[in-house]
Amino acid sequence: MPVRDAPFDAAAADYDQHFTERRLARWLRQMVWAQLEALIAPGQRILELNGGTGEDATWLAQRGCRVLLTDGAAEMQRLAAQKIAARDLVDRVEVAPLDLNDLNAATAAPFGGPFDGVLSNFGGVNCVADRPALAQWLAERTGRGAWLALVPMGPYCPWEIGWHLLHGQPRQAFRRRRKGALAHAGAGQYLPIWYPSPRQLRRDFAPYFAHRRTMGIGTLLPPSYLDHWVERWPSFFERMRRIDAHGGGRWPFRSLNDHYLMILERR
Repeated sequence: MPVRDAPFDAAAADYDQHFTERRLARWLRQMVWAQLEALIAPGQRILELNGGTGEDATWLAQRGCRVLLTDGAAEMQRLAAQKIAARDLVDRVEVAPLDLNDLNAATAAPFGGPFDGVLSNFGGVNCVADRPALAQWLAERTGRGAWLALVPMGPYCPWEIGWHLLHGQPRQAFRRRRKGALAHAGAGQYLPIWYPSPRQLRRDFAPYFAHRRTMGIGTLLPPSYLDHWVERWPSFFERMRRIDAHGGGRWPFRSLNDHYLMILERR
């Protein structure tokens, strides 16, 4: 396993407990799922990139889709397979290793496509150093009209900027502006991360995919490392969540958040 995958192997054991099952993460995921509802259909074959422990893959499978869940971390793959089996979805979800920074190694039959849709939720694309290469690779495995849903972390998160400035940490406040900045992946592990703006991401995929829409995910909600605020004041943040659900697609909210969702379509 490449060194860059080690951080997520180390973080896998506690990932669901510290993120997936938390109130904030559930809200954010529901915002993404609400948008995916208009894209998916029973029988679709979907490729998931950096699928983690399989929460999105099982949701898609429960709606009749066939999913190839990929991840670069062996421990994430193992936990995803366990979850898929526990939910009795092994006939609809396949798990395979895939390093998004070494796409030439993905020569096995499952990667041949064609796929009807591609999903990369909650920062999977941020781990990719060469996004245009990923766009070309995906174009070779999708047909005309296939959808692509990406949920990267953006370069401007007011919550994060304000939090670190208040704590006298200006370098951390603006860390997303640095290319390949080291980010904490959990369990004391770090890895390089890139934070593309919506404009940059559209440009990276433009030769093969047409932009359909972009919306902010959690503009008025804090980043996941501040989710203890949500647990402390759930009623207040529930109101913020409702506002988010209606205003996330409007400027400037779609660009000022921890994550944003971009929907693209294969040309």
